[in-house]
Amino acid sequence: MSAQNPSRLLDLAGKHLLREDALAFSALEDLPTELFPPLFMEAFHARHIETLKAMVQAWPFVRLPLGGLIDMPHMGPLQAVLEALDGLLAQKVCSRRCKLRVLDLRNTGQNFWSMWSGASSYECSSSRMAPVAEQSSTAKWHLAPLKIFIDLCLKKRTLDNFFTYLLRWVKQRKASVHLCCKKLMIVSMPMENIVKVLSMVQLDCIQEVQVNCIWHLSTLATFASLLGKMSNLQRLCLSPIHLSAFTKQEQDHLVQITSQFLRLGHLQDLHLDSPSFLEGFLDQMLRCLKSPLNNLSITNCWLTESDLTYLSQSPNISQLKGLDLSGVTMTDFRPELLHILLEKAEATLQELDLDLCGIQDSQLEAILPALSRCSQLRYFSLCENFLSMAVMEKLLRHTTGLPCLTQERYPAPQESYRSQGVLLEARLAQFRAQLLEILRDLGRPRIIWISPSPCLHCGENICYHLEPIIYSCTAPA
Repeated sequence: MSAQNPSRLLDLAGKHLLREDALAFSALEDLPTELFPPLFMEAFHARHIETLKAMVQAWPFVRLPLGGLIDMPHMGPLQAVLEALDGLLAQKVCSRRCKLRVLDLRNTGQNFWSMWSGASSYECSSSRMAPVAEQSSTAKWHLAPLKIFIDLCLKKRTLDNFFTYLLRWVKQRKASVHLCCKKLMIVSMPMENIVKVLSMVQLDCIQEVQVNCIWHLSTLATFASLLGKMSNLQRLCLSPIHLSAFTKQEQDHLVQITSQFLRLGHLQDLHLDSPSFLEGFLDQMLRCLKSPLNNLSITNCWLTESDLTYLSQSPNISQLKGLDLSGVTMTDFRPELLHILLEKAEATLQELDLDLCGIQDSQLEAILPALSRCSQLRYFSLCENFLSMAVMEKLLRHTTGLPCLTQERYPAPQESYRSQGVLLEARLAQFRAQLLEILRDLGRPRIIWISPSPCLHCGENICYHLEPIIYSCTAPA
């Protein structure tokens, strides 16, 4: 009689367990580790609730990545998992092999499930088996709370059924369960509800916050008290903040907001879109930053010359990899300010965006020496600024030695327009041909995009119809 394929025997054993819910828990104590993930997937999707509970209470891995399996409309399997955790938390169930410490409800873990499922249902090599502690691990439940990881996206006035149920469950077990969130996105929710939700979350776990709705400065000030508790925050993105008039009360709100940055010792990326409250007060915020930033984006707002002066002198920009000041008008600023700013970050800067800054020839010429020393620069955009063809040529010649620069976006030369700002397409074509000749003369392969300003009459952006200028240095045959 021929021997059965081992994977086939595991397959049959697994299906037998799923048929016999009552036998599940006693059998799980001796079940091979490699059977747990594929069996769990079948039990979860087929809603074998009792088997599911038993498997959670004997789970031989530290982490259960449930988020990759959850089907939001069906709450049954999630409720079963939480009920099983109740048994563990209350010490009503004692499994010698359970190592579960983290329930991950984020949309991750697909690699875990696919690795353990293998080509057939239960096939898995022994080399991929995770070690399982043989000694009892129930004492560990007294030492540290169970962690539940989620990604929060607050985009409605109220939470959906899934999060409502989860938050209620966590609230009743707050001493033994920590709700952790690394990414928080706020799209639309009243601040009162945001405060209630975040009161259930371990705020020091949050690493990224993105606010995609328009707030009043007073609303941001309320949120700032929570922000200050996110001591491990690494990335902060804020959308437009509405400011009607800068009163004494608004100034107090600004102090409330900027003072919280003193607590954000791990902040690396700061993105502020239309922060109208910063005009004349940028120094107040920068002084509160505790460490150098990797990326700074301050866009579509008015800043004063003193703001830019302080920015160029700030120690927090000495290690910048990305700087985006697009939409910040600098037409009347002293040309050397941008030079000082770039000089400060020239050793590390990789991305520079100065679109729509009102930059003119004198200002660009002032930064060319510093720009030519940005050896790590790979992306540079200057669209919708006021540059002549002569200065465009100087720009190309100063940047030709930058080894990493692969994405270049520049405005159409000012000579391409009539006095009323109307684009002359035939003249633009001539300038494009001249720019290609300059690239040939420089002898280095490059791709540059030339972007005319949108039409003053219809608003159409003609750059979408233009091909890039490409110079490929081909060796002669």
